Amino acid sequence: MKMASSPLSRIFQPYWKKKANLLSVVLVAGLCSLFYLLGLYQHGTGGASIVSDISCTTLPASFNISGHRSVELDFAAHHQPNHSTNPDGAGDQPHSVPPCDARYSEYTPCEDRDRSLRFDRDRLIYRERHCPEPNELLKCRIPAPYGYRMPFRWPESRDWAWFANVPHRELTVEKAVQNWIRVEDDRFRFPGGGTMFPRGADAYIDDIERLIPLRDGSIRTAIDTGCG
Repeated sequence: MKMASSPLSRIFQPYWKKKANLLSVVLVAGLCSLFYLLGLYQHGTGGASIVSDISCTTLPASFNISGHRSVELDFAAHHQPNHSTNPDGAGDQPHSVPPCDARYSEYTPCEDRDRSLRFDRDRLIYRERHCPEPNELLKCRIPAPYGYRMPFRWPESRDWAWFANVPHRELTVEKAVQNWIRVEDDRFRFPGGGTMFPRGADAYIDDIERLIPLRDGSIRTAIDTGCG
């Protein structure tokens, strides 16, 4: 059977809880102060004598902390311009790497199309990067395509590129209607008009209006997903 508390105890119970909390705070603060004073006392008596017994002396620059004479470091370069492996450099010639065959002008080691066909078609593994094994590495310099010319400088390079540097017309044929790239004489031209607006944005909007009404407000948004 639970006894009911008196009205007087219910009135003073919150005050007793606050008093207990206040006493705990005072006790913790007193202990912290006591340990702080104890630490000051210990450092004030024994610590000063220890520090005073140590004398500071200036060591020469050629000595390290252990007292042994250190070795002077030499940062001067001692190799020869031709990277000679012999001390006297006699008989060494600059290393020359021969050029590769012309058929390797577009060779990319980890993206070799012919080599990728050896791999499995499952999950398109053959389309991943497959770098050559150590015994398949070429020991020659990749040659430039026949007729290679120095690229255009910026900002001309934004609109033009030499056809001889990338002698392929496939993209100009497959994407002809999208106005990405065109061949003009001996160079590529990048019109920059956007892939969806070969005749401009106005003509594109007119083409959309032939399919859906755009003027009466019944359609507010038209999405042309295309192939992407």
